[in-house]
Amino acid sequence: QVHVVESGGGSVQAGGSLRLSCAASGRTGIITVMGWFRQAPGKEREFVASFRRSGGGPNYADAVQGRFTISRDRARDTVYLQMNNLESEDTAVYYCYADIRASDVRLWGQGTQVTVSS
Repeated sequence: QVHVVESGGGSVQAGGSLRLSCAASGRTGIITVMGWFRQAPGKEREFVASFRRSGGGPNYADAVQGRFTISRDRARDTVYLQMNNLESEDTAVYYCYADIRASDVRLWGQGTQVTVSS
């Protein structure tokens, strides 16, 4: 079994920065992809960033390209989302996810609120 738990988030003024963390636990060896989605009030959940644990470069949504950076600490099975130059449109609940090998299972964290004031 695998669990993912987010931390970080909070409130910041436009132009500021925040860092989110996502810690995976359990049978983390079966995770193929980890990343982040977000959901703003009244909107559908949308992709933000991800990377494949087997290698290759990260993927980013156009809306965050150049401002957000996804990274990981292999030893701690933790993924980070560094968010710079935040905009009010970035206000949302951010969800970490993990895709499980050889299945259609996508595990979600509980979500963490990011609020950007202009």
